[in-house]
Amino acid sequence: MARHTPAQKLVEIKEIRDGVLVLKDGSLRVIMIASSLNFALKSQEEQDAIIFQYQNYLNSLDFSVETFVQSRKLNIEPYLETLRDRLSREYNELMKIQTAEYIEFIKSFVESANIMTHSFYVVVPFTPAGILEKEHMRSGLFSFLPDLSGRRKKEKKEMEEHGVRQALFEEYKTQLYQRVEVARQGLARISVRLVPLNTEELIELFYGLYNPGELEKGKMPEVAA
Repeated sequence: MARHTPAQKLVEIKEIRDGVLVLKDGSLRVIMIASSLNFALKSQEEQDAIIFQYQNYLNSLDFSVETFVQSRKLNIEPYLETLRDRLSREYNELMKIQTAEYIEFIKSFVESANIMTHSFYVVVPFTPAGILEKEHMRSGLFSFLPDLSGRRKKEKKEMEEHGVRQALFEEYKTQLYQRVEVARQGLARISVRLVPLNTEELIELFYGLYNPGELEKGKMPEVAA
């Protein structure tokens, strides 16, 4: 009988700390949501200027960035729940009838039109030089990988190593956010705003990517404080 690989092993994320993705190989990522830009409504001169500024932005980068678009069916249920709650507290009969008709209209319209929402993201990576070296990977001090040796360490040494890893994380995070600012300033020139996602928003994003059907129903796991 074939053995199935757990889904968790296929996900390259080790943890999410302070709004930063820490991958299993020790590299870091910041994901930013981007504002939209209606390029088609711009004049020819404006379009040319946007393209020119975007080219300058790409040429100015000395690191890689990734952009992706998330498309999913519009979840209108939270809005409908608000209307239903208002309907249950409405005493005016005419308003109750109008609200009920409006709820049915919105529900049928969204279902028949199959309206999609689109979210735009920019991913900025940072790979510490130390994790590319095998001896640093084995040491456990220059990576975020767990110690797999199985040997018990003394409490003092564990605390020291934890402090080193935390200090390295803060150092790498600072360097990562320097790249983030370069990306934000570059795209700001074409009126595209970038906002980094926090920890809870990152959890929601990846939950939606791996469970698109559940998120469309409005189901999300609670995030521990």
